[in-house]
Formats: sequence, structure tokens, C-alpha cells
Amino acid sequence: MRVQPRASRSEIVGWRADGALSVRVAAPPVEGAANAAVAALLAAALRVRASAVTIEHGARGRDKLVRVTGLTPADIRQRLEGGQS
Repeated sequence: MRVQPRASRSEIVGWRADGALSVRVAAPPVEGAANAAVAALLAAALRVRASAVTIEHGARGRDKLVRVTGLTPADIRQRLEGGQS
């Protein structure tokens, strides 16, 4: 996942050519605010509890590895692309 903090609005931009999900969040990268915003945005988009989304790697950088408990990578892609699941 590639995150852009301090954006004008929080949104999921889409899949990049390298396979990473591109996300923008309005929160600044201060004291974990951007990470919390990323987790909340993903949880809402994937229709899961916020506690199901954890940042496994990259908490201090723009590139992050995120785990979503209870969903496979295929489930995640399908839900983000607007499919029903």
C-alpha cells in the first residue's frame, strides 16, 4: 500500500501498476494519526471492524503492509473493486 498523508480528502485512489493500493488520507503523519486514518478508511471500504485492520510493516513510512483479519487478498480486491461479498 502507498499512502499520501495530508491530502485534501481521504480516499482510496486505486491499484498502482506495481500492484500496491494507493490511498490518500487527510490526517497528518503525526503521532499515528495518518495510520489510524488509513485503518479506518480501509475498514469502512472493506466492511470490516476497525480492529480487523492492522499495519504490519511501514508504520513510519508511506509504503505499508496491511493485514485484514478474516479476508483473503482476493476478497479484499473484490470488495475494493465494488464486488459483492
